[in-house]
This record gives sequence, structure tokens and C-alpha cells, in this order.
Amino acid sequence: MTADLTPVVVRLKLSLLRNGLRQSGGRRAAYIASAVAVLLFSVLQLLGLIALRGDEHAGSVVVPLAAGWAVMPLFFPGGDETLDPTRLVMLPLRPRPLVRALLVASLIGIGPVFTLCLLVGSVVSVAHGGTAYVFSVLGVLLALLVCVALARAVAVANIRLLTSRKGRDLAVLSGLVIAVGAQVVNFGAQRLGSGGLGQLDGPADVLKWVPPASAIGAVDSASEGSYGVAVLQLALSAAALAGLLALWSRHLTRLMTSPDGSTLPSAQGAARERGSTGLARLLPAGRTGTVMERSLRYVWRDPKTKAAWVTSLAIGLIVPVFNALQGTGSIYFACFAAGMLGVQMYNQFGQDTSAFWMVATTISSPRDAYVELRARALALLVITLPYATVVTVVTTALIGDWPKLPEVLGVSFALLGAMLATGAWTSARFPYSIPQEGYKNVAPGQSGLAAAAVVGGMVSAALLCAPVIALTIWANLSADGDEWSWVLLPVGAVYGAAITWAGLRLAAPRTAGRLPEILTAVSKG
Repeated sequence: MTADLTPVVVRLKLSLLRNGLRQSGGRRAAYIASAVAVLLFSVLQLLGLIALRGDEHAGSVVVPLAAGWAVMPLFFPGGDETLDPTRLVMLPLRPRPLVRALLVASLIGIGPVFTLCLLVGSVVSVAHGGTAYVFSVLGVLLALLVCVALARAVAVANIRLLTSRKGRDLAVLSGLVIAVGAQVVNFGAQRLGSGGLGQLDGPADVLKWVPPASAIGAVDSASEGSYGVAVLQLALSAAALAGLLALWSRHLTRLMTSPDGSTLPSAQGAARERGSTGLARLLPAGRTGTVMERSLRYVWRDPKTKAAWVTSLAIGLIVPVFNALQGTGSIYFACFAAGMLGVQMYNQFGQDTSAFWMVATTISSPRDAYVELRARALALLVITLPYATVVTVVTTALIGDWPKLPEVLGVSFALLGAMLATGAWTSARFPYSIPQEGYKNVAPGQSGLAAAAVVGGMVSAALLCAPVIALTIWANLSADGDEWSWVLLPVGAVYGAAITWAGLRLAAPRTAGRLPEILTAVSKG
């Protein structure tokens, strides 16, 4: 192609976004709601950063902030879901013009607007003098481009890896890194609140030489009159941008010219896949055991499903245990384990993708749908029940509040049951696809639908737990409550089982009646 590719790709992205919003009113409402929320938070963040102007530690805040935000898109590369390069493989496009076009198109969206507000607020908080403002313009531009190029280069490099069986371990490792890293940031923020912003001076002195934070550091240096240092810091960011664009171009060339052998198993591997394990002998007979085995195999073998599970397992343990070790935790933080794993019940059919048609052919009545959903819930309980119990016992041991163990277990079981119930219903009402190709976790145009389903389901689960929570509050406030707190364990377990049964019963007719819609939604990716 000899014509300029950039306007074409930009128009293509705008068309995809526009057409995606036209598909349904619910999807349009979800997208608008999420956009308004992000924009509101962006404005508040911008005002907060501007309020730092004049503070002696302003540079020590904004430089680490820019460095931390630069790596965040690496963990959520599917946010810009209209720029999947695998969809362009069959077109006669050269890598360099395509990289330039994708880079410009990547600047369109809610995410780049949020990043821009963060960077603008950062430079305004540290810029003093006309020269510093000149450096600010260059710094914001370079930092923004480095953030986008970094996310794109890493995403393209990992597209084939995430679709291969060898990519499972990387996916699991990334989930652990996210879980541990989030908690490290959390506890760092707690210590920062008690020790003051001066604790950031040391890390900021190092990070101001690391792109793209070096572009923000250049503005701070220019404000102090160190123009030579400022130019060097900008040069580091410019060099990083050039290197990332070259890396992006190289991986894009490999992606669009090399055959994908990751999905061609060897004869030995295929035989191993057909081999039976002892898992089936431990499960119930009939359809229930078959569905449970299939679900558990997804957890073990599918890279994205396994990564989601490992992340939930890690966070569910880290949050209560880390807070207990810090002396700031509550025994009720142990309920976080049940909550994190209960989320795995949401969008049960999405993990099947287009293979759901084979499941759909076996569902001819609400009874069939009920058995299918029940088996999937039982497969989740095989992992979740013992795990939530262990986490609760470990947290109780660290805090030393053994009398509250029964009531915390009761609340955990009730919460888990409520999430299984709402998860079954939202799986039928708001299904969405989890593409197996590439780095996206949601198919194009379904991000708002996925967010609304999960958030709405979690809020509904919390409301369903209100009776058990109210009983727990009474046990803690009443003078005679301690004598009866042990009752919360059987009450929570029975309530959780009952609400799960009710949720599965309500979801079954909807599942059986919406099979074509579910199949269309989960096959979209």
C-alpha cells in the first residue's frame, strides 16, 4: 500500500468503536458510564496533582507515579481491543508504516486521556519558569508515547506466547506478580501515610533516570536550572521511545510473516491429551462428573483461566495475611478469599468460547441447564471451600482471635454461596467472550458489558449476604452474642447452600431459553 496508512487506521478504529456502541443500548450505557467514571477520576487526579505545586516533595511524588503508571498497561494490554494486529496479517502492509499508524490510533480512547491528565498534572506540579514549561510540552509528549509504545511492543511480543501451551507458566507468573505487586504498593502507601512524602526522595532520585519517568524528571531539573541534566533526561526518554518502536516493528514483522506453530501439537502431545487421568474416578458419575472434570481441566490447562485462578488464589491469601502481619488487619479480611474465588463463577460460558455449541446441543430443558450449572458450581467448590477455610484458619492464627473463627467461616460460606448464585445468573444474562487468540480478555465491544456483569453481580452478592452480615453484627454488639457466635458457622453454611440452590434454579430456565444468544456472545472472540 502506497497511501498514508495512519488516517485509514484511525478511521478504522473510530468506526469500530462507533459500530460497537450501536449494537445495543445496554452496551452503549455501560461504555458511557465507564467513560464518565474514568474521566471524573482523571479530573480529580489532575486537580490533586496540581495541588502539589509548591510542595518541596512534589517531584518525589510525580516521578514514581509516572514510572508506576507506565507499567500498568502491561498487565491490562487488552484495554484497547480494536487494534489487534493479528487481524491485519493477511493485508499487504509494511511494518514501519503500520507501527506509526497503530501508535497514532492508540492515542484515541479513555486510557490515553487518563494518562494524559496524569502527565499534565505531574508536570504542572513541578514546572517553574518559562524554560520548564517548554520542557513540559516535550516531556508530556515523550512520556505519553513511551507508555503507549511500551504496552504495544510487549503485547505484540506475547500474542503468540499467550496462545501456546508454553505460555501457561508465564501467565501464571504474571498473575502472581500482579497480586504481590498490588499488595506491596498497598503497604507502601500505608507506610507513606505514616512517614510523610519525604520517604519518596530516595526512590525518586533513581527513577528520574528511568524512562518515561525521566521525561517528568527533566521538567523538575529544568525548574531547578539544571538544563544540561534536563536535556539528558529527555534524551533518555527519546532513546527509549526509539528502541521500543524498533522492538515493536521487529515483533510485528515476525507476527505477520512467521507461521504459528503453537497450536500444532506433536503426536506424543496429542496422545497425552487423549490419555485419561485418575480425576474422573474421583468425581460423580454421569453428566455432573463430566462437566466437573471439564471445568477443572480448564483451570489446569487453559492459560487465561489458569492465570485468573492463580491471581485470585494469591490475592485471596495475600490480603488477609499481609494485613495480619502488619498488625492492621481484621479477621474478617479472610472473607476476601471466598470473594476472590467466587468471581470465577461469573461468565461460566465465556471460557468455552465457540466450543459452547457442543454444550448447547446437550441442553434441551431447564433441567439440563440446571445440572450443567450445578456441576460447574461444584467444580469451583472443590477448590474454593477448602481454600477459604485454610485462609480463614491461617488469618485467625496470625491475629489470635480464635473465638471469632466460626462466625468468619459462616460469613465466608454465605458470601461464596451468594457469588455462586449471582454468577450463575449473570453467566446466562450477560455472557461475553474470552478470546483465545492474542492478549485480550474480552472480545471487542464487550468490555463495558463484562464490567457491568461482574460489578453488578458482586454488589448483588453483597446484598444477598445482608441477613448473615446483620446477624454477625448483632453477635458482636449484643451482650449475649459471644455465646451464640458459633451458630453463625452452620447458619452461614446452610444459607450459602440455600442461596446457591436458589440462584441455580433461577438461572437454569434463563440459560435454556437464551442458548442462541449465549452462543453468539461467547463465540464473538
